[in-house]
Amino acid sequence: MADLDEIYNTKLIELAGASTRGQRLSAPDATATAHSKLCGSTVTVDLTVAGGKVADYGQTVKACLLGQAAASVMAREIVGSSPGELHAIAAQMRAMLKENGPPPTGRWADLAALEPVRNYRARHASTLLVFDAVEKALDEIAARPAVPAKAL
Repeated sequence: MADLDEIYNTKLIELAGASTRGQRLSAPDATATAHSKLCGSTVTVDLTVAGGKVADYGQTVKACLLGQAAASVMAREIVGSSPGELHAIAAQMRAMLKENGPPPTGRWADLAALEPVRNYRARHASTLLVFDAVEKALDEIAARPAVPAKAL
């Protein structure tokens, strides 16, 4: 089992400290909040989607180091991502923590720093908060009826 020093490592501290997009959007397409009852952490996200991709993103993060690190990577990588990609990354994070799956790769590879959390089930919820909130916001947008194009 990983010890706490392996979980709370220098990489996580660096990721958490490098968080961006810490401002809420003034006119988002959707807003969603995820909260962990166990630790009290909360993440609220605002999304704007255009052309099938995230065009803008804002967040407020009141979470532990694990939640802050995950939210920092999300804030850095989300703009330009499709809903499908974001759902896939969220699923991969859940599988990494709960099913011993491999960590994300490519531009999401920094999320591998959270891999040692898999041995601490009580920390899974706080680590996954930003993914839960982003997926809720994406689902809210997807549930809206399509607006017909205006006749010219």
